[in-house]
Amino acid sequence: MDRSAFSGPAIGLITALTLAATAATAASPFGGLFSAASKAPAAPAAPSLIPQPVSITPAQGAFVLASGAHILVPPNDPQARWIAQYLSDMLKRTRGIELKIGEENGEVTGPAIHLTRGPDAPVGDEAYRLAAAPAGVTVLAANDAGLFYGAVTLLQLATESDGHAGSIPLPALTIDDAPRYPWRGLLLDSVRHFQSPEFVKKLIDDMAVHKLNVLHWHLTDDQGWRLEIKKYPRLTEVGAWRVPAGEAALQDIDPATKKPRLYGGFYTQDQVKDIVAYAAQRHVTIVPEIDMPGHATAAIVAYPWLASTPHPPTAVPSDWGVYPNLYNPDTPTIGFLQDVLTEVIALFPSTYIHVGGDEAVKTQWSAAPTIQAQVQALGLKNDDELQSWMTGRLDAWLDAHGRRLVGWDDILKGGLTPHATVMSWQGPAGAAAAAAQDHDAILAVDPTLYLDHRQNPAPDQPPGRGSLLTLKDIDAFDPAPASLTDEQRGHILGVEGAVWTEHIRTEPRVEFMTFPRTAAIAEIGWSPPGSTETLLARMPAEMARLRDLGVNAADSAFEPLLTSDFDPKTGTVAVTLATESGQGEIRYTTDGAEPTPRSQRYDAPFAVRLPSRVRAATFAGAEPLSHAIERRFDADTVRSRDSHELKTCSGKLDLSLEDDAPVNGPRAVFLVDIQNPCWIYPGAELDGVGAIDAAVGQVPYNFVGAGLGPEVVKFRSPATPEGELEVRLDTCEGPRIAVLPLKPAAANLAVTALPPVAIAPVAGKHDLCFTFTQHALDPLWVIKTINLLPAKAQSRGLGGLFGAGPK
Repeated sequence: MDRSAFSGPAIGLITALTLAATAATAASPFGGLFSAASKAPAAPAAPSLIPQPVSITPAQGAFVLASGAHILVPPNDPQARWIAQYLSDMLKRTRGIELKIGEENGEVTGPAIHLTRGPDAPVGDEAYRLAAAPAGVTVLAANDAGLFYGAVTLLQLATESDGHAGSIPLPALTIDDAPRYPWRGLLLDSVRHFQSPEFVKKLIDDMAVHKLNVLHWHLTDDQGWRLEIKKYPRLTEVGAWRVPAGEAALQDIDPATKKPRLYGGFYTQDQVKDIVAYAAQRHVTIVPEIDMPGHATAAIVAYPWLASTPHPPTAVPSDWGVYPNLYNPDTPTIGFLQDVLTEVIALFPSTYIHVGGDEAVKTQWSAAPTIQAQVQALGLKNDDELQSWMTGRLDAWLDAHGRRLVGWDDILKGGLTPHATVMSWQGPAGAAAAAAQDHDAILAVDPTLYLDHRQNPAPDQPPGRGSLLTLKDIDAFDPAPASLTDEQRGHILGVEGAVWTEHIRTEPRVEFMTFPRTAAIAEIGWSPPGSTETLLARMPAEMARLRDLGVNAADSAFEPLLTSDFDPKTGTVAVTLATESGQGEIRYTTDGAEPTPRSQRYDAPFAVRLPSRVRAATFAGAEPLSHAIERRFDADTVRSRDSHELKTCSGKLDLSLEDDAPVNGPRAVFLVDIQNPCWIYPGAELDGVGAIDAAVGQVPYNFVGAGLGPEVVKFRSPATPEGELEVRLDTCEGPRIAVLPLKPAAANLAVTALPPVAIAPVAGKHDLCFTFTQHALDPLWVIKTINLLPAKAQSRGLGGLFGAGPK
């Protein structure tokens, strides 16, 4: 902070600054979620390993790892040699150290790394022991998986800080380790948005270094079919492609077809075989998901005879939500599904095959006389039991082929089939219900393990579900809560984080939303109960590793969050900074300079005069833990709020939505409640305000299902054909103080700055309510920014609208 800014101020200004800072402290907006004061990272009691091993016993001395050292493996052990090569390649990539690989034949003397097997190895499929001493490092395991995870731990020991090094001292210690659960997974949704085979491999690499061992690959859904099935080529010829939602996509004409450009893709069987083999080398099992009987629209569009209705859809949809399109539970359709599974099990050697089973809205079944006759003929009570009957046919088929069926906890409704494993997304209750019937379960609960939720409330976050899911939230999750009995806990196979991609359009964003929160998933899946208390203290080393690995990891847990309180009487702004993690030190400047480890340390709220440019970043010593945030404070911007800094009126279904335009290039992101599009600017300081302007956009209302649509979302009638943005004082039923016509924005598919509208003088602080008038729900008008302007001020335009935060 530039102290010269306060040289020789009047006594009144000093008092105003002090009072403003005090007020900011008293009115901190973070509600205990974020730490208002930064601190140096607490030193972990042991090396910063993730997941935390079962036990670490320190010893004296260190093993110096340097180029030219050997990794020795047992003779004639190709798997151990592959693991040695993997470790060598990773050390060269991340630390520039080149190691030699040889066999244990007595020819190499001196300090070395030994990858060994033997009768003294720890018991367990993935268990290992790592012993480091000045004379060398030994990784001992009974099998390949344990040997691999011991090598991963050794890699983590060598990468606790950034950068290449000529030599690395590894502390002398002994680690005895084995996982808490055998299933430690990530779900990757490749349907809603498609990822390249190269990206899937990179994700597998990044999973492996966290000891995650299951990639649950979501390959079919309403919006696409991503897996080549040779017997049914139209599944990918037709079912893998759709026109994206929104007018911008409809105007993006493909010159070859003269039609709107299609979005999609699929994985050939050769690509899948390559990815499966790649994963297996890294001890990651790929579990494919082929959804049935619901989430079947793409397949039904490709082959209409699969439908349960005489009028099936004719195009792969681009809307998100729950469709009523279910497979017909007749003999031909079950034969189709068995044909598909025949090719699936030939590609995926995993024990488990996921068949979905969730969100099967049965209105079409209920309306079909032939299906209701089938219910009666089978002696079933209802359509839920019909789904269970259909699932049972596939369960028996998979069992006959040596596989196990796993489905979402919706399959509990009609009764579990004999060999089913339940993946519980609706809370631990599904796991408990499955266990009570002597069935195994996996915890993949919403929202705690759904990684499409935003990570912090800053406007620079990528799109996603509006509510927050922080690193600390996942870290606090207990897969085996006290509500479960000991017997029920014994049926829990593990945990899984879900990367649903409705709102995660690009591969860098998939990484950003997945890491580093995956570290917490790895921790609760591997480490003993109660060992996660130091996770945040170990995160600086984790962030350094992720940078070395080239992962576009979110620094959201460390990013300074800035809130401000403007006092128009003195022209000063009280600034509060906080982080989610409380780790590191926030350093800031007020003159626009890049913050460094030597900048002013944030200890308490401070005040600045207009104009000022505050920048802040978090550091662990000399190492940055976050990017630098920036906020400009001047007469025009001090009362400007992004939609993410407003409150939605009811918070029913908040989403952080990306604009559909432009088709190419940066797009704005808006926070909106799609069940109640209404925003509150809380405590707006209106003294001296003479006008209001806004930047607005229009997004496709591409959502289907219960509680959505025009029968739920209502608007006031517009006074003009294009509609208006209305501003009301104190409440959403209060007096209307401004109306901003939408005509200037009607023809612009991207963000438009509406001209300012004068308002009558209002004194003091008031809540402002913003709602749109419109005739139809689609497209949906949304707010990007609201600006309260001094009297006679002009609109700020769109400068700085999209920010510089990570995407």
